[in-house]
Amino acid sequence: MSSQRTSSPSFFQRPFRWIGHTLARYMPSREEMARSRYLAPIAPRFLSPELWRFTRRSVPRGVALGLFSAFILPVGQIFLAAFLALPARANVPLAAAVTFVTNPFTIAFWAVVANRVGTFVLKIDAAAAQVASAKGSTWWASFVDFFELAGVTVAGFVVLAVVSSAIGYLISGAIWRFIVARKRAKRLKVMAGGST
Repeated sequence: MSSQRTSSPSFFQRPFRWIGHTLARYMPSREEMARSRYLAPIAPRFLSPELWRFTRRSVPRGVALGLFSAFILPVGQIFLAAFLALPARANVPLAAAVTFVTNPFTIAFWAVVANRVGTFVLKIDAAAAQVASAKGSTWWASFVDFFELAGVTVAGFVVLAVVSSAIGYLISGAIWRFIVARKRAKRLKVMAGGST
């Protein structure tokens, strides 16, 4: 009588399983998203099963669109990700879940990062210092400073949206290939063990 051992998840599998369970718990379901009034015009196409499957093409696209939506539109990003997932044939639940990178708890952090990135990309520190010294200390100077800060931060969010979506696409594609190759290797090992 052979006793079957129940394999517990390895050290490297535990984080992925935790992420999967967390996403399943907090992610809106297909029916919930289809009932949304914002998605009502596209609900028939939105319920297509191919948009809810996890495949080697839909997963990286979903991650990329989710990251792009998260940074390009910090409010209502789930609906933007769902809209963009339709023509791209990306995985809708994954695109919606990845948008939680920006949320009420992390938006202040990302705003600071976006400001630094925008300042670096636009290189306006020296120009801003010269303008500030020429303006003096009036209410108009504060008004202009605010809009300079906002413009730099918006530019940083655009850069973050583009760069993070490209990196997310590459990394998620690599992780997907690794997971599939590992499952295939396990199946081949089981088949080889069964044939001996």
